[in-house]
Amino acid sequence: MTEERLPEAAEVARLAQEAVPGVGAADVRPIGEGGDHASWWVGPDHVARCALGFGGSERLRREVALRELIGGRTGVPVPVSVASGDWARGRAFTLDTRLDGVSAERRPVPAAGEADLVRLLVQLAQVPVADAEALGVPPEAPRNMPGLLRRASAAAEAVAARGEFDGAWLPRLRVPGAEAATAPGTLVHNDLKGEHLLVTEDGRIGGVLDWTDAVTGDSAEDVAGLAISVGAVAAVRIATAAGFGPGAYARALQLARCDTLTLLSDRLRGLDDSPLPLLRTQLRRAWEPTALDGPEGA
Repeated sequence: MTEERLPEAAEVARLAQEAVPGVGAADVRPIGEGGDHASWWVGPDHVARCALGFGGSERLRREVALRELIGGRTGVPVPVSVASGDWARGRAFTLDTRLDGVSAERRPVPAAGEADLVRLLVQLAQVPVADAEALGVPPEAPRNMPGLLRRASAAAEAVAARGEFDGAWLPRLRVPGAEAATAPGTLVHNDLKGEHLLVTEDGRIGGVLDWTDAVTGDSAEDVAGLAISVGAVAAVRIATAAGFGPGAYARALQLARCDTLTLLSDRLRGLDDSPLPLLRTQLRRAWEPTALDGPEGA
């Protein structure tokens, strides 16, 4: 087995040299680890990502193939791999184009960016599911809502006891219409966190990053990601413009609210190492009152 380790800057530079002539170790700067891979800036125009394990390698290779399938079809830019292969035996890497913009966690998404996200949701629904699954994108059944609600209700008590949650918000946990049947499966990014949305200076979506968690399944998951990233009110507005019905975005809000409660509860109990300020911000966004909540939740 290959030893568990991070590649060094010189190794990343060697990987990049064929695609980026003249690049050297001094041009390689670490970005950080992202779950099952680590990333580096390579000069001003590229990003290198190296998988840290065999499972992560499979997901990274699948992502490269998926981006080739959907590039030009998503309505927003996605990274393009200019070189890929293995950085160590069985450990995948890709050298990607660097896209314009900064994280949606650092820059708000205005109307122009919302219009881009509408196009993203519309176009993902039009990607043939069979084409995505042929690349190894896994199908995923819709999550069990009653079970999520039970866990979230218990989490709400624990989080409220720590002063991290306003119990008066609890009626918003059950969103009317969220129990409606889910729509047929589509291609789903499945991790539309703010860090994966790049926003340009003029407010456009400059890129959607990290497709390693993509599945075919419940499109409400991507609307739930937007509720966590840009707020419940904006997420409903985007979903409505993308043609989602009330049942779909009601389900999305309920998913987002369950997730933000359980994640914050896990963090407070030491079961997760996500930054507390980020989890608090995501909870506030997902729990914004919307017209779906009615007078009780408003």
